[in-house]
Amino acid sequence: MAHKQIRFGTSGWRGIIAEDFTFDNVRAAVAAIGDYVCRQNPRNPRVLVGYDTRFFSDEFARTAVEVLSRRGVHCFLCKQPTPTPTIAYEIRRRKTDGGINFTASHNPPEYNGLKFSTPDGAPALPEVTRQLEQLAAKYLERQDSPARPGEARGHEEIDPRPSYLDMLGEKIVVDEIKRAGLKVVYDPLYGTGAGYVDRFLTGHGIEVHAIHAYRDVLFGGHAPEPAEHILADLRQAMAARGAHLGLSTDGDADRFGMLDRDGRFVSANHIVALLFDYLLETRPHWPRGVARSVATTHLVDAVARHHKATVHETPVGFKYIGELIQQDKIIIGGEESAGLSIYGHVPEKDGILACLLVAEMVGRRQASLLEQLEALFRKVGAYYPVRVNLHLDAAIRDRLAERIRRDPKNFNGRRVAGVNRTDGLKLLFDDDSWVLMRLSGTEPVVRCYCESHSEKDTAALVEAAKKFVLE
Repeated sequence: MAHKQIRFGTSGWRGIIAEDFTFDNVRAAVAAIGDYVCRQNPRNPRVLVGYDTRFFSDEFARTAVEVLSRRGVHCFLCKQPTPTPTIAYEIRRRKTDGGINFTASHNPPEYNGLKFSTPDGAPALPEVTRQLEQLAAKYLERQDSPARPGEARGHEEIDPRPSYLDMLGEKIVVDEIKRAGLKVVYDPLYGTGAGYVDRFLTGHGIEVHAIHAYRDVLFGGHAPEPAEHILADLRQAMAARGAHLGLSTDGDADRFGMLDRDGRFVSANHIVALLFDYLLETRPHWPRGVARSVATTHLVDAVARHHKATVHETPVGFKYIGELIQQDKIIIGGEESAGLSIYGHVPEKDGILACLLVAEMVGRRQASLLEQLEALFRKVGAYYPVRVNLHLDAAIRDRLAERIRRDPKNFNGRRVAGVNRTDGLKLLFDDDSWVLMRLSGTEPVVRCYCESHSEKDTAALVEAAKKFVLE
């Protein structure tokens, strides 16, 4: 039987269960990780293994423990489904040689995935994942799951939740939430966040109601993504309880989604900018820097100009922001795809942290999210970002790939003031509006990101981007 090649993308390897993501492929990928870890620490290799609430995730995790144990690696196996940021923290706390997490994050239910994190708790960088791909390919060619000679290591089961929640208690100013008397509804979307955001708030005497806080491998019939069109149940629960804030995390709790007190969705772009402004005001001794991906709102830049802070722009992929977190260069780093982390925290996306920081910000400022956003617009200017995914046939994709390699002077009748090739083709205009086009490396899709200073102008940029792609 032919095996599909294992490829690691911006956040691990993902595939359809029983089609791409099979036990044979998992054994090959884990054996590759075992080899890599043993090379880094040949005397006493130790790896943490976790999993989410997806179909077979727990079985994949146990299989990984078996493969690693036979290769002389001691494993710490999480006792229950565990968020990605919790695993990142536990890797660092236990000083392991890395961690494997079986999760497909916010992908639809038919997917599963494997994330490998290095000893710093960060997602493995491309120079590491390329090695893993090459090793896994060799095992798939031989169709075996090799074991190293010598005595197999054992494993122990752990519960990383208490230490992680204790750590969050040192980063969140809980009294600001309590004093405001906030009522919160939380939706983990049947994922690993259940028992984290809700338990943290309840443990500090804050009123919170959780929905979908149990395992459903079908995630209610949709992807476990905290996007506006998926949070209807959260909106309804907020209205029923008169809540001030709706919080949500994705399947592995590394991404976030927010509803304001009237049920309106607030984009991740705007949340990142609001939190940047808030942290600069409330954590004066933290670094005065921010990191954003090339696809993330320039509202962040406007906030930085106002506060005389430094902006670091990265390619898409949180691992690049994580490096800046580890270097203590930034107060916050964020992506438009709803990932963020802060100074002194793990170099990994943390949706749980994001939810709690937003609750603190709303409590301290005594203003709704949209009221705060309007105030920020008055202070630094308005920014309206939009992302659209356009599906392409092969001919259009090839033609677009060629066009993206060029530097256009004009775009839909507008002069191009600058070209940014950090990741894809980003066209900058004189008024600080911009368009970014990125071709997917794994599917026939181009992602178009557009931003301007009014919703009407952004909509016009979106139509121009579609025309550019499809003509």
